[in-house]
Amino acid sequence: MKTKVVLASVVAVALAWMSASLLAHHGDAGRYEDKLTTVKGIVIELQLINPHSVVVLDVTEDGGKLVRWRGEAGSSTQLKGWCWTKDVIKPGDTVTMIGRRLKNGSPYMTLSENSRVIDAGGKEIYKGNDPGQPNQPGPCAPARTSGGR
Repeated sequence: MKTKVVLASVVAVALAWMSASLLAHHGDAGRYEDKLTTVKGIVIELQLINPHSVVVLDVTEDGGKLVRWRGEAGSSTQLKGWCWTKDVIKPGDTVTMIGRRLKNGSPYMTLSENSRVIDAGGKEIYKGNDPGQPNQPGPCAPARTSGGR
């Protein structure tokens, strides 16, 4: 009986620690600028991975310098639920990413609040959370209503 109590206590402490770690992970701790940054470039890779998927672009800046940008999106599970596959954007495609850049100036942005990914034809294929607005589903899912259907 004593072994079961000790084991249950260890499991409870481990779960509490993991919960705190997960919550801490999702705070951005002021890492990103408040203003939105827009970059347009050529897709190098779409990484549909957990905990966050990543869009990798080569962007030609003013003056001709090539810079590799990364945009961190939702989980692969979330994106797959919105019908995202490796074929939604492919290497060689041109896309525009709008998101909040790291404050340290690195070519990395979060595709969360108020963010967008727009394909070469001008179609919005990803929309991050907009406070007070419903999320847009992915490129093939039917639009959701306020009732969640």
